[in-house]
Amino acid sequence: MATTNTIPKEKGLDNSIKLMTEGYNFIPNRLRYFQSTIFQTRLLGQKAICISGEEAGALLYDNALFQRKGAAPMRIQKSLFGVGGVQGMDGAAHQHRKQLFMSLMTSQRLKVLHNLTVEQWEIATRKWENMHKVELFEEGEKIMCRVACQWAGVPLWAKELKLRSNDLAAMIDAFGAVGPRHWQGRTARNRTEKWIKYIIEQVRSGKMQAPEETALYAMSWHRDLNGNLLNLKTAAVELINIIRPIVAIARYITFGALALHQYPETGKKLVEDDGEYSQMFVQEIRRFYPFGPFTGARVRKDFTWNGYKFKQGTLVLLDIYGTNHSPDLWDNPDTFRPERFGNWSGSPFDFIPQGGGEYDIGHRCAGEWVTVEAMKTSLEFLTKRITYDVPPQDLNYSMVRMPSIPRSRFVIQHVRRK
Repeated sequence: MATTNTIPKEKGLDNSIKLMTEGYNFIPNRLRYFQSTIFQTRLLGQKAICISGEEAGALLYDNALFQRKGAAPMRIQKSLFGVGGVQGMDGAAHQHRKQLFMSLMTSQRLKVLHNLTVEQWEIATRKWENMHKVELFEEGEKIMCRVACQWAGVPLWAKELKLRSNDLAAMIDAFGAVGPRHWQGRTARNRTEKWIKYIIEQVRSGKMQAPEETALYAMSWHRDLNGNLLNLKTAAVELINIIRPIVAIARYITFGALALHQYPETGKKLVEDDGEYSQMFVQEIRRFYPFGPFTGARVRKDFTWNGYKFKQGTLVLLDIYGTNHSPDLWDNPDTFRPERFGNWSGSPFDFIPQGGGEYDIGHRCAGEWVTVEAMKTSLEFLTKRITYDVPPQDLNYSMVRMPSIPRSRFVIQHVRRK
């Protein structure tokens, strides 16, 4: 008879406030306390099992044991993801919708993304040369908003840029937030969905043409497993699921600029790079700096794992930040060292900055290739195409605020093109 282990249990009727006050370290702190890779707590009025590590990642992405439906709180769906999007789907319907996203990630389309990214950085930096100072994070969000819309085929007027960029940024910033930040995110989502629904309506009515290779065309004309066009709201949600994550890349770019400043030897290596180092550099940024704290799923059916019982319907959270900083998986995990990725095996479960698993059949983020390409292109531009000064400022970032960003938003001065 198999041995049953007891899952360590955190005391308290609800520990949501502790989550908000500990942020990225909420799960790692308790795993250290319990000296375990698993514990049970209560969050948002329900039981939650928290797990961490490569084996835990492989478990959570087992589609036979877990489902995404009902995992993301409605407050997150109404701000970050949108209701009815691919993140909350399972089974054949999920695979069918996922292929819609994967079809956009061709090498040719990634090349287009690269060219658009270079073009937008060139336009922006010409303007920066005449500015006293530049807040890289905010400017990066505008750049990536332009890139996202152009790449997706979504028309964006210059007079709209600030509104659309701010709204997409507010949706991202609402993750892990309560109070004003959360409500700003919900308002921004409602406004963005209204905008995108109008554009899709224009395409479907024939009043606007969308190039066939773009996400706008794909989302406008995609049919579900029953052969029906996606309803207008769902099509808008999925198109936003292309645009919003590209805008979120501005956070990684800002952390990349921080790394270049704090570890200047990396900038010299990027300048001399033939392509290999930049790949390692962006992967280390995604591993080292805080982005996504955790991801969740619900138990599909009762099962036992490592002697621990999991009951159907239980919420399970996988520790993203802790897994990416686990000393069991990474040598000196709190040291910034891009070269570690020179020998990385490419496991889908030990390096999970945007979630884990397989791309085609699992729930791993379809936009991960877009993220890496946009980061490489942007950071190579910062090192090879311009020079700038970094004035004194508060470059610390919070491990409580989710998502995190340097407090000063990384200010640069005296921008000059080479």
